[in-house]
Amino acid sequence: AVARLAAEQEVENLSGLSPNPEKDIFVVRENRTTCLMAEFAAKFIVPYDVWASNYVDLITEQADIPLSRGAEMKGKCGTNESELEISWLQQAYTLKLFFLKEGHNTSRGQEAFWRLSQIQFTYHTAERTYFKDAVSPGKHTASSHQLSALVTPAGKSYECQAQQTISLISSDHQKSVQLLLSEVRVQPFDITADFVFSEEHKCPVDQREQLEETLPLILGLILGLVIVITLCVYHIHHKLTANQVQIPRDRSQYKHMG
Repeated sequence: AVARLAAEQEVENLSGLSPNPEKDIFVVRENRTTCLMAEFAAKFIVPYDVWASNYVDLITEQADIPLSRGAEMKGKCGTNESELEISWLQQAYTLKLFFLKEGHNTSRGQEAFWRLSQIQFTYHTAERTYFKDAVSPGKHTASSHQLSALVTPAGKSYECQAQQTISLISSDHQKSVQLLLSEVRVQPFDITADFVFSEEHKCPVDQREQLEETLPLILGLILGLVIVITLCVYHIHHKLTANQVQIPRDRSQYKHMG
C-alpha cells in the first residue's frame, strides 16, 4: 500500500519558472491531481555562538540562510491536514510546514478555515556555508508554538506580498530563530484546477497597503465631484437670478414706474 501511494504521488520543484531568483514554487500532486501548491521567498535568521578573540568568552553571530533553489521536497495531502517538507544543501537544512483545516463559529454560522498550524526548521551548525566557526557544532530544531498563521477561508488560496516574520524557538539554548516570508501564495486544500490557485484571500497588510494606495485617488475623485457640483449649482443660481426683474434699490427710481 505504501509503495502504491508513493507511485501515485508526485512532488515538483518549479522554482525555475519564477523570475524572482529568491522565490520558490512547490507542487504536490496525488492521483494526477494537484492537492497542494506553495510559492514564497524565505530566509532564516539564526543566532549561533562563536569564540571571542580571547578564546575565553562567547559572542553571538547571526547566520542568514536563504531557502535554496533546487531543494528536495516531500508532501502529504489530506482532507483536514497537509504537510510540506523541503530540504537543501545535502539535508543540512529542512523546513516542515503543517497545515490544518477546521471549522469556526462566526456570526454567519459555522465556517471552515485553514491555517498554518506548525513550523519546524532543522539546521546543522557544522555546515560551513552559513555557520562560520560555530562553537560545539551540532543539529538543532527550531519550532513554532501554538501557531495560527496564514488563516484563510476554505476553498481559497492565501496571498501576501508583504514580508512577514515568524519567530521560532530553537533547541540551541532556546535561541530565537526568525523566519522571513514574502511574496507568499499558498493553498494546501481544495484545489479545483490542476496547477491553478483558487481565488486569493489577501493578508491584512496587503489589504491595508492597497487601501492606502487607492484612498488618495478616491478622495481626489470625491473632491473633484464636489467642485463640479458646486460650479453647477453656482451656474444654475446665477442663470436664474439673471432672468429675474431687478428691483431698484434707490426709492427715487420708483417715480417713473407704474
